[in-house]
Amino acid sequence: MPHRMFEKSRGVAVRLPAAAALALALAACTTTRPAQPEGPRVDQSYVRMYGPVQDDGWNVQAIDVSKVDPRYLRQIVDYNSPYPAGTIVVDPYERFLYLVMENGKAMRYGVGVARSGMEFAGKAEVARKAEWPRWTPTQAMIKREPERYGKVADGLDGGISNPLGARALYLYKNGRDTLYRIHGTNEPWSIGKAVSSGCIRLFNQDIIDLASRVPPGSRVVVLDRSQSGQGTVPNGPMAAGPQSGAAVTGGLS
Repeated sequence: MPHRMFEKSRGVAVRLPAAAALALALAACTTTRPAQPEGPRVDQSYVRMYGPVQDDGWNVQAIDVSKVDPRYLRQIVDYNSPYPAGTIVVDPYERFLYLVMENGKAMRYGVGVARSGMEFAGKAEVARKAEWPRWTPTQAMIKREPERYGKVADGLDGGISNPLGARALYLYKNGRDTLYRIHGTNEPWSIGKAVSSGCIRLFNQDIIDLASRVPPGSRVVVLDRSQSGQGTVPNGPMAAGPQSGAAVTGGLS
């Protein structure tokens, strides 16, 4: 006698069609797949902020902000600075550059900084700015890493492959070139790290923004370790920043 499946309804046995019976049987043997967790939510304003840029004939690639620590993305923060609006304050130990604004605020940018032993600290000024600047390694850099820098000893023209990136701010002190720079980078992975030969580097999108905001003659202050965290509000945006690592600013790549 063929197999039959019955469903009870109000005490009466009801014969189900064969197709329905098979569906019920199969359903009893399946497992519901759990919902897959969503990836990290990305603020679309940052996607736009760090999107592709066409600048003076060069195509700056977008930054994948989902892979960047949000602390290092450009943002306005509370900042109690003793310096007037328009001053650039670099905190290399926190990996931040602040452009001081009015009313206790600052525009904060994430930066890459110098390896230990190549630090600059103190006060300087932006003597000049350059778009897609030419870059020439110093003699000290060539001597330290001849295989890397010797082949470009005569310098590189500006462009996407140039380590100074889209803009450079040239830091002078008492009228003399410090040889330290605040500049863009063709190595966006280095933001938040201590890897440079002395300079302060920003995402190309950020150095374009910063350079548009500061004129030549702007004051620059690079904090030393004892000053790190200066100007930040207790329990504010800087509270969770990294507290260790190599130091300070400025330089040639």
